[in-house]
Formats: sequence, C-alpha cells, structure tokens
Amino acid sequence: MTKSKNEFIIEKGLLITALSSIVIIALIIIFIFIEGLPAMESYGPINFIFGLDWSPSDNQFGVFPMIIGSLGITALSLLMAVPLGLFCAMFLAEVAPNSMRKILKPTIQTLAGIPSVVYGFFGLIILVPIMREQFGGTGFSMLTASIILTVMILPIIISVSEDALRSVPHEYKEASLALGATHWQTIKNVIFPAAIPGIITSIILGMGRAIGETLAIIMVAGNVVQIPHSIFDPVRALTSNIAIEMGYATGIHYNALFATGIVLFLMIIILLIFANYLHYKKKVTIGGGYL
Repeated sequence: MTKSKNEFIIEKGLLITALSSIVIIALIIIFIFIEGLPAMESYGPINFIFGLDWSPSDNQFGVFPMIIGSLGITALSLLMAVPLGLFCAMFLAEVAPNSMRKILKPTIQTLAGIPSVVYGFFGLIILVPIMREQFGGTGFSMLTASIILTVMILPIIISVSEDALRSVPHEYKEASLALGATHWQTIKNVIFPAAIPGIITSIILGMGRAIGETLAIIMVAGNVVQIPHSIFDPVRALTSNIAIEMGYATGIHYNALFATGIVLFLMIIILLIFANYLHYKKKVTIGGGYL
C-alpha cells in the first residue's frame, strides 16, 4: 500500500512538473504576443516583416535586414560546424583510443560551459583584428560572428552525435566487418546512416543555440541594419536588436522590439518544424530499412 502511494505521488509530481513547464512557456509566448502585436497592427505585419528600414526616431520598423542577418549567421555557422562536429564525433566514437577519448571529451564539454561573453570578448580582441588585416573593412562581419558561433555550437553537435553513433547496435558493426567491409566502410555505410536521426537532433540543437545567441553576436557582428552583400559585411541579428535597444525603448518602439521577438519566435518554430520533419522522415526510412 505504501509502495503504491509513493508511486502515485511520484507520478503526479512528475506530471505537475511537466505541465508547469508547458504553462510557463505558454505564459511567455502570450506575454510576447500581447506586447508585440500593437506594433505589428500599427505598422502593418507585411511592412514590419519585409520593411528594409529600422529607424525608431522616424517610426520606421522594418526587420527584414535583421532576418537576413540572423539566418545568414546561423546558416554560415552550421555550414562550418556540422562537418567539423560530425568528423570529430566519428573520431571519438569509432577511432580514438580510450586514453585520447578521456582527454578530448572533457575538453570539448568544457567549451559548452564557457560563457558567451568570453567568446565574444575573444572575438573582439583576437578575431576582429585578424579579419580586418586579412580581408579589410572593420573586421566586424557576418563571417566573424559565424566563426564565433561555430566554436560555441560545436560541443553540442559533437556530444549528441557521438552518443547517436555509440547507440547504434554493435551487431550492425560486427555484421559489416564479417562481410569483409573495412572499418571506414562500416562507419560510412552502416554506423553513420543508422545514427542519422540522432545526428539531425544534434544539428537542430546547434541551430537553436546559434539563432538564439545574443551577447557574442553583439560584440563581433557590427550591428549595422543592412542586407549584407557578402559575408564580410557587418550585420545585425534579431536578438541583438532586442538587446541593444530595449534599455531605452518607449511607446511603439518598445512594442516593436517585442514584435521582433514574435518574428524570431515564428522563425524558430518554422525551422524546428522543418528540421523535425526531416528527422522523422529519416527515422522512419531507416527504421523501415532495418526492419
């Protein structure tokens, strides 16, 4: 009787915890929409999303250049981080000896714990001058921000991808080797395809970290509201726009910053739906193939 009562309490406690998380997220979303919708209604949703000018003093609130900036920084950082992360995960999971793995894995995990302001300060002091000397301009650019973000999201991609590779049943590897495949052929043709759902999850998590990063981007991206014509142009991300101007915003400007949060929220939702669709489709395909 006592055991059943304890299980009942634990079950209800876990249920309440899960529901409270949903309620908190729902309240945050409702608050953002309540504060942001007046600006969209006043300026017009189409003008707000696709407008090219952001000048609060002139009542101009177009966030399209910042949408391009956020997507460009995120895409470029993923373009660099995904191959590096996957090769590193393969090395740790299938190639590296235990002695090396014991050193590399804690080192990589430590990178995830470094505050973003430290990454931003490193980029400001070290990376920006290098970019200025090598490529001209101010050194503050989309590429500079993407390099910093690449380092920041690598630990997530590496850790989750390594776990996905290690979770592949050992029988798959043994069967491939028994058929005469080399170790690399086994990794490429058996282990990696079987781990793709988990690898896609790591990319989704990395994408979420990249598109939501604020402080490091503020310090190295240049924060110029413009559509970049190259990766060496300065840009402003949506998150940076909110952080930079929230301290002194009033009236419709204040609401416009929350409307920026709405746009960012919708962007993340769309990207996550698309990524999870690919994850589910690949999982079903692989699952059906092995069945």
